Order: sequence, then structure tokens, then C-alpha cells
Amino acid sequence: MPKIAEIEGTPNPNALKFVLKEPLTWGVTRSFDSAEQAKDDPLASALFDIDHVTNVFYVDRWITITQDGEADWQDLARAVADPIRAAAGATSQSAATIAAADELLANLSPEDQQRLERINILLDEEVRPFLQNDGGDLHVVGFEGNTLRIHYQGACGTCPSSISGTLRGIENLLRTIEPDIELISA
Repeated sequence: MPKIAEIEGTPNPNALKFVLKEPLTWGVTRSFDSAEQAKDDPLASALFDIDHVTNVFYVDRWITITQDGEADWQDLARAVADPIRAAAGATSQSAATIAAADELLANLSPEDQQRLERINILLDEEVRPFLQNDGGDLHVVGFEGNTLRIHYQGACGTCPSSISGTLRGIENLLRTIEPDIELISA
């Protein structure tokens, strides 16, 4: 049963990051934008049952809850604490996530697979730690030619700065290894 160590604000005023004493997952990210997406995940499903919750994102020892902006965070934080404390860790990656990653790689040429690997290494080293610190992350959902499509997760998904400034900053960083890359948030 995970215990909440602390609750942190994020750059997104509609998202809070709950830091836990025990892990929920071990390196596997879970991201849900709706109750329908979360129906097979007991924790996310329980959180979407709470009014005003619009996004659930968790990995390892933290979970980010995003709300619609209509709830008082003090009340909502109390409401989401019970399902978080009752959650049991999930150690395996969902079949859908594995299939999506395999399909993306299977459709790439060997050269593009190498390019994507270099891109992911740079994202892992220079971008994801900062997004995760703020209660979010990004997931590569497509790579075709010089266009890389990403999906923001957690607090980053609805954060005003992620849609413009952060996206351009990441694109500029990626251009140090892929000069012609275009980054699109999907």
C-alpha cells in the first residue's frame, strides 16, 4: 500500500504531483486521458470516479493528477489520496503499450530505427528527467521522414508552456543531432 511522502505543485496549475514512498510501477508509465481509457487500470479507474479528474499519469514512485480547473485542490487532494494509498504496484507493461512500441519500430527502416534510438537517448538524458520532475513526460508516437510526433503525458498534457515553449525547446535540442527534424505534439 503506497504511502504519500509529499504533494508537489507543477507548472500546470491544474495538476498536482503525488510523490510516494513505494513504487506503483518499475519504469512502466501509465497515462490516461479519460475514464474509458482507464477502465482496465484499477487505480486510474478509481481516480476517474472522482469528480473533476481529467488525467491520470503515473510511473515508479509518483503519480500526477490533472483536474478540470473547477475543483479546490485541497478537497480534491484529500479525495484522490485514498485510491492512491490503496493502489498495488503493477510490474508488467500493458500489451497495448508493447504492441504500439513494436509496431512503431517494425515500420521503420534500419536507418530510421537508429535515428529514433539516438533521439530517445537524447530525450532520456536531456528532456524526460525535467518533465518528470514537473509531474509529466512525453512519449514518441510516430516517426516518419523528418517528423517526430510526441504525446505529452501527465501535467505536461494540458500545461500551456508545453504546447509552445517547451515543444520548441525540445525541437531545438533535437536539431543538434537531427538538423531537419520537425516536432509535433499529437
